[in-house]
Amino acid sequence: MYNSFLGWELGVKKMALFLNFNKWKCVSSIGVPKEIFNEDEIPPFNQFERMKTLEGQDDKVLKLFQIIIPVIHNGDPIAYVLLGEVDSKSQDGYNKIQFITAISNIVAVAIENKKLFKNKLERERMLREMELASEMQLMLVPDVLPSNDSMELASIYMPQIGIGGDYYDYIELKDGRMLFCVADISGKGIAAALLMSNFQSTLRYCVNKMDTIEDLIKELNFALFNTTQGNRFLTMFLGIYCPNDGRLEYVNAGHQPPIMVINKKTQILDKGCTILGNFKNLMGIEVGEINVFDGMLLVYTDGLTDLQNDRGDYLDEKLLHEFVNNRCELSATEFNLELLERISLFKGKTEYPDDFTVLTCKFKKAKSS
Repeated sequence: MYNSFLGWELGVKKMALFLNFNKWKCVSSIGVPKEIFNEDEIPPFNQFERMKTLEGQDDKVLKLFQIIIPVIHNGDPIAYVLLGEVDSKSQDGYNKIQFITAISNIVAVAIENKKLFKNKLERERMLREMELASEMQLMLVPDVLPSNDSMELASIYMPQIGIGGDYYDYIELKDGRMLFCVADISGKGIAAALLMSNFQSTLRYCVNKMDTIEDLIKELNFALFNTTQGNRFLTMFLGIYCPNDGRLEYVNAGHQPPIMVINKKTQILDKGCTILGNFKNLMGIEVGEINVFDGMLLVYTDGLTDLQNDRGDYLDEKLLHEFVNNRCELSATEFNLELLERISLFKGKTEYPDDFTVLTCKFKKAKSS
C-alpha cells in the first residue's frame, strides 16, 4: 500500500524504504533494481539523524538517491526512506517531501507497533509456558513429606527462574527403610528441568531393583551418561535410613557435604564418589554409614552458600554450621522457617544467584512400648 500510494498517487519515480528487523532490510522500492540491496552491505545510515540531501555519497545505494528521511521513534531510528528524482527546491516538491515524511512516519510506527505487539504476545506465550513448566516440575517433587515417630523431613525449594535443576525426593522402600536424596543438575531453566524429570523417573524405576546403595548409584550414573553422553552431570546426596536401628547409609556424589548434628557435635557427610554423568563407569564408590538417632541432618544445594549480601559476603559453610548447631533442637519444619528468615535478613535486596534446595531431616529414636 505504501509503495502503491507513493508510486501511483504521488508520482514518486525512485524510492527505497528500509526497516529494522534486527538488521536493516529494504522492504519496498520503486525505480531501482532490487539486486543492489544486499543485506550484508547495509548503507551507513547511522550518520543521518534528520532529513538530508545525499550529494557526494560514495555508498553504492545512497549515491542513487537525492534525499534520506530518517523515521525516529522513542529516540531510535526505525526506518529510513530514500528518495530520488524529486525537485526539492520547488514548493510543490517540498510539499510532496513533507507529505511523504508524514506518511512514512505513520507507516513505520504502525509496523513497529505491530512488531512490539507480536513480541509481547510471544513473551506472554513463553511466560505461560514457563508457568506451566514450573507447575509440572512442582509435581515431580513431593509436597508432603513424612513426619512420624521415627523421622521428620521438611524442605525448602527455590528455583531461581520458576524452573530449575535442583531435585529432592523420598521413597519408602519395601523393607521399611526410607530413601531420601537431594540433587543439583548442571545448568538452569527448561533443559535442567527436563533432565531432572528424566532422572527422577530413573531413580524411581531402579530403586527397588538394586540390591545395594552402591549398585543404585552405579545404575543412576550409567543411565545419566547414556542420556547426556557426558555433556551434563549432577551432584547428589543419597541416603537410606533404617528406623529400627538408626543406621544411615549414604553416598555423597560430589555434592555439597551435608551437615550432621548429634548431641551438639557437628560433622559433615562427605564419603561417596565423584559427580554422576561424566563417566560411563563409576569407580571407587565409598559408602558412608553412621548412626543418626536423635540427630538432625541438613542437606542443601550450593545455591544456598552462593548467596551474598549487599557487601559481597557469602552465606558460607561456617555461618551455616553455626546456625545448624544452635538450632538443632527445633523440629525440621521450625528449623526451615528460621533458616528462611535468616536468609532473608542476610541477603537483603540481593537477588538469588542460583536455584537452591534444602532438605532438613530429624531422626528420632522410637519410644519403647
